[in-house]
Amino acid sequence: MRLDGRVAVVTGGTKGLGRRIVEAFASEGCKVVAAGRDKSAGADLVESGGDVIVHEADVRDPESVDELMRAAAEYFGHLDIVVANAGVSRPGPAAQLAPADFADTMATNLGGVFHCTRSAVPYLERSEHGGRIVNLSSALATRVAPGASAYAATKAAVEMFTRVTAVELAPKGITVNALCPGLIDEGMTRSIKDNERVWALYAPKLAMGRLGSPDEVTAAALFLAGAESSYVNGHVLEVNGGLNW
Repeated sequence: MRLDGRVAVVTGGTKGLGRRIVEAFASEGCKVVAAGRDKSAGADLVESGGDVIVHEADVRDPESVDELMRAAAEYFGHLDIVVANAGVSRPGPAAQLAPADFADTMATNLGGVFHCTRSAVPYLERSEHGGRIVNLSSALATRVAPGASAYAATKAAVEMFTRVTAVELAPKGITVNALCPGLIDEGMTRSIKDNERVWALYAPKLAMGRLGSPDEVTAAALFLAGAESSYVNGHVLEVNGGLNW
């Protein structure tokens, strides 16, 4: 029960890696609010047992995020951990990318992290366990992938936002770190191995010869959210098996 007594909010928590993080936190004694745009998508999370509730929220909307954090703190009594995981990808060459798609990627991936941080601080600074913010980055934050300009730009920005806010919030007893998955057999990259042409391009980049498992990512999330990482701050933790890219 590494997170016993703690309360967490996980955005994008009804599917993909976010859902896996919710399940991992709950298994370690954490009370979790799984947030997503479609509340019905996480109905079975509540039915599976444990202290998990699902809250509909849009991280692009600061008022929606304010309500999310307030609801979590009121329902469970306090708030200790925020995992800013919600994200979208709108692939395409930059010169051909629709402005609306670029704007939506920025608003969700970067704006969502900003809104979560801003809204959560008043609650996290009162945490008896030490507040934790874990922002989701990506291997594409530091690697060139043609067609991923919008997504990659947001993740690079998330990493610098993480480093700056880590320094700003340290005096309040809040740590801020980024979790940076490589190619994981879940969520956005799960389909890679099922496409022979695409897999042929990416397989040689995987030093361990395989995609990472969701459990390998959630183990890192548990570390960053728990007591073991109390002196880890402003760090980008890559979970990629030695990505040769």
